[in-house]
Amino acid sequence: MIGRLNHVAIAVPDLEAASAQYRDTLGAKVNPPQDEPDHGVTVVFIELPNTKIELLYPLGENSPIAGFLEKNPAGGIHHICYEVDDILAARDKLKEAGARVLGTGEPKIGAHGKPVLFLHPKDFNGTLVELEQV
Repeated sequence: MIGRLNHVAIAVPDLEAASAQYRDTLGAKVNPPQDEPDHGVTVVFIELPNTKIELLYPLGENSPIAGFLEKNPAGGIHHICYEVDDILAARDKLKEAGARVLGTGEPKIGAHGKPVLFLHPKDFNGTLVELEQV
């Protein structure tokens, strides 16, 4: 069902410093920040030859990333994202298998302009999983 790894998301307490670290220290291609109000985050994508790193920073007071950073002030891995061909078929198969889909269960449009869903971390070895339709 799942395809390639699309990205690994890292919550960061300082988006500018984290971007500079990837750009200047590691020599990676760093895209400009983009606000994602529907998800309560500002994101920066770091392009790697085989995947991407998504830096997450809180956007607004109700951002889920703000709570994550309160518990993890230095930041840390927030979620991993896998590609799927058909997000609704994937959702239905996962729900049949007992996996919990977060939110309403209906896909939202993610940072790449494509439908995404999140799966409960307790169902996936403590890891928040995002599915993105490609």
